[in-house]
Amino acid sequence: MADKSNKLKARLPRGLADRGPAEIAATRQMVEKIRAVYERYGFDPVETPAIEYTDALGKFLPDQDRPNEGVFSFQDDDEQWLSLRYDLTAPLARHVAENFQHIALPYRSYRFGWVFRNEKPGPGRFRQFMQFDADTVGSASMAADAEICMMAADTMEALGIERGQYVVKVNNRKVLDGVMEAIGIGGEENAGKRLTVLRAIDKLDRLGPSGVRELLGKGRRDESGDYTLGAELTSTASDAILGSLSIEAESGSFAVQGGEAILRGPEADNIGYLKNRYQYFLQSEVYRSGLDELVQIAEYCIASGYGSNRIRMDTSVVRGLEYYTGPVYEIELLLETKDEKGRPVRFGSVGGGGRYDGLVSRFRGEPVPATGFSIGVSRLQAALTLIGKLDSKPAAGPVLVTVFDRDRVADYQKMVAALRNAGIRAELYLGNQKHSVGQQLKYADKRGAPCAIIQGSDEKAKGEVQIKDLILGGALGAIKDREEYLKKQAEAQFAVREERLVDEVRELLARHGIAWS
Repeated sequence: MADKSNKLKARLPRGLADRGPAEIAATRQMVEKIRAVYERYGFDPVETPAIEYTDALGKFLPDQDRPNEGVFSFQDDDEQWLSLRYDLTAPLARHVAENFQHIALPYRSYRFGWVFRNEKPGPGRFRQFMQFDADTVGSASMAADAEICMMAADTMEALGIERGQYVVKVNNRKVLDGVMEAIGIGGEENAGKRLTVLRAIDKLDRLGPSGVRELLGKGRRDESGDYTLGAELTSTASDAILGSLSIEAESGSFAVQGGEAILRGPEADNIGYLKNRYQYFLQSEVYRSGLDELVQIAEYCIASGYGSNRIRMDTSVVRGLEYYTGPVYEIELLLETKDEKGRPVRFGSVGGGGRYDGLVSRFRGEPVPATGFSIGVSRLQAALTLIGKLDSKPAAGPVLVTVFDRDRVADYQKMVAALRNAGIRAELYLGNQKHSVGQQLKYADKRGAPCAIIQGSDEKAKGEVQIKDLILGGALGAIKDREEYLKKQAEAQFAVREERLVDEVRELLARHGIAWS
């Protein structure tokens, strides 16, 4: 008898998830729609490995409360430190720098794959998740940033999210840098403090103004009891930061609440929104430069037919990663729905990005401008599934060829081969050889098979096979009328000539609208 005292416990690490066929199929259809938009914009695919040298990835993550500053790292046998990628941008920068002499600039590429964060897991916060990125490397023009924003909007609509249900919000790190310069935390000596401020602002949607104020000050203790040190700004400096996110001007001019413009009067469009902000922080050239770049982006978007209902200037957008140097953008879903328990759900941000002119330069020692954005595939997929824009039903299983006579497996395998050669997904029953046809049909039901093929010795002698329609058979229990029941029962299993097997299965699949991509 086997010793069970030392058996392993099957358990999944926190912050990770298994995925089944339905979820994988939904990801595939979603990724294909995103890919089609990216390629229409002229971007080409590229792949980078999941593991990079740690120093190549850099230390840019917004969360630093975990070992290795949020990165999963290990030491190779040659004592070199390696890490799992935490995003797809840092590996792209390494790829471009390593192949700089062989690629055409501007270099326009897209890539998707899993990324890994050594962060504290929580609801909706995973250690492994999928991203889909697109980047332009080698262009300093704001037209490149405008194009990224337009592509983000087109991608949302390609996925079935209607106008008014999403918005691409745009800001500029230079605007925020100018505000911080104006309150006296400019210069290299305050780089760490500025980063703490940016990370605090990035939590505005989640924590609200009061929570951000705590992080701008001494610090904040969350619900779990963990304490995050703040930027230790004065109350006056904190007021200036929060005020820049929700500036209010004279009555009748314009007003801003929560970082989003109330579109009236002179702020009826993005240009008006930006022009009104030139009157603040007049002593900061960086602030004005950031606004100038945002005006260019707005003008390019307007010229291409993308108004503020799709792409909106919003000075509250920050993005948490440290490497952004200019315009930053965020895709927000505006629609609300309810979860399986009837509770209201608003999805918020499902992607974002920005300009990172210094990332490739780390390797090159010369300026290499770059901009791009990333869609959080896992998060967006959850949103699309909840609002019914993605089919979450599992795909139909394969046609099952049962084994009636154990000494005729070769005959049954021939049937399976004929179905497969005709492009029909098919499977030979390979379970316990002692299982009856009834047990095999139960297996077919669990697999979601649309039909099963049966051929005993009697059918073989007649040159026939039995086709059992499992979809129709599964619906018989709901039929109350006896005559209708008997009619459908006869239709649910029927005999056909063996040479007609493929054609008859095709017709059955067509009746039920089944096709495999």
